[in-house]
Amino acid sequence: MNFRVATYNIHKGVQGIGPVRRLEIHNIGHAVEQLDADVVCLQEVRKLHRAEEKYFKRWPELPQAEFLCPEGYQAVYQTNATTKHGEHGNALLSRWPVVSHGHEDMSDHRFEQRGLLHVEVQVEKRTLHVIVLHLGLIAGSRTRQIEQLGLYIQREIPHKAPVLVAGDFNDWGAKLRPAMSALGFRDFIGERIATYPARLPLAQLDFVYARGLKPVGLEVPKGRIWWRMSDHLPLIAEFKL
Repeated sequence: MNFRVATYNIHKGVQGIGPVRRLEIHNIGHAVEQLDADVVCLQEVRKLHRAEEKYFKRWPELPQAEFLCPEGYQAVYQTNATTKHGEHGNALLSRWPVVSHGHEDMSDHRFEQRGLLHVEVQVEKRTLHVIVLHLGLIAGSRTRQIEQLGLYIQREIPHKAPVLVAGDFNDWGAKLRPAMSALGFRDFIGERIATYPARLPLAQLDFVYARGLKPVGLEVPKGRIWWRMSDHLPLIAEFKL
């Protein structure tokens, strides 16, 4: 069977700066349903933000992961960063039953709070491990975070289990691809896909890597509605289990 996974940095559900910023979380909710993915991996997801809640009249009462979760899906969220007004982190929305989930702090220095979300889902009779990442802005940090990822997988996931690693790698030029390959992961090499910046995509910063799964296809939704909602475009990958 084929398995469809999407990764999307939602920019905390808000676009713009200062008094001209606008709330996009409601539009993102409709967009997530349109992705029609079995698993949706989200980054920069707000659990709460007290200042934005006061500023926007239509700020959702639910945390963003739960608000974005389509009917029939399960939402898993884990905080990466705690700020003055709230918290944000990674989330996973799954069409398939969630068996377990875990988290690991991947912060490389005190100026960036980063984390790893690990969710185990049951797909028919098979167990699939999905890891959601949002790596650092500094190249050296990303290298060390991939090393940490490798140690985590070695420690927490059976060697022969199928694994997906998806998220915002902040990886200009796919420089982390050799390191991921050394861990046994492959992505869609040769596909020229740009996800950032959303308005005029020039680079692929968002990736889906897989171990134990056969790649089938890769796509990025296009159109004005997508570049209005976030500074990233979603990336959708399809695999055969």
